[in-house]
Amino acid sequence: MTAVDIVVRKALPKDIDAMCGLLKLLFAIETDFAYDGGKQRCGLELMLQQENAGCVLVAELNQTIIGMCSAQLLVSTAEGGLKAVIEDVVIMESYRGQRIGRRLLTTMAEWAVSQGAKRLDLLADQRNQAALSFYRKLGWCQTELVCLQKKL
Repeated sequence: MTAVDIVVRKALPKDIDAMCGLLKLLFAIETDFAYDGGKQRCGLELMLQQENAGCVLVAELNQTIIGMCSAQLLVSTAEGGLKAVIEDVVIMESYRGQRIGRRLLTTMAEWAVSQGAKRLDLLADQRNQAALSFYRKLGWCQTELVCLQKKL
């Protein structure tokens, strides 16, 4: 496998099963979420339907989805414009360390800029030290903000 063999592209409805499998891997690491295939499928379907409000990217090798990330646009009053919130960054374990995550995030940043975003935010589990180290190497900075959540 070479970097050229990997294609990073927008996700399609036919990719949902593979992306659900990747989310199952991710949610096994994250303590705030539990995998529920029906919910994840529904969420992915909604994101793919709302193309102007967000983007889901996949990394594909030999017609197999090996990684993904998603982003959604929000208005930032601090920036006086749009920001993109990136989530669901996950690469199959056997393909980690091969610059696939970097390619996904770079492509997502390009998409966000093309949509007029002025800032990127990224959500990650604070206990996932490998991911946090990876993000720091790419120039991401931890903020003083704390994410709070309330189920409805």
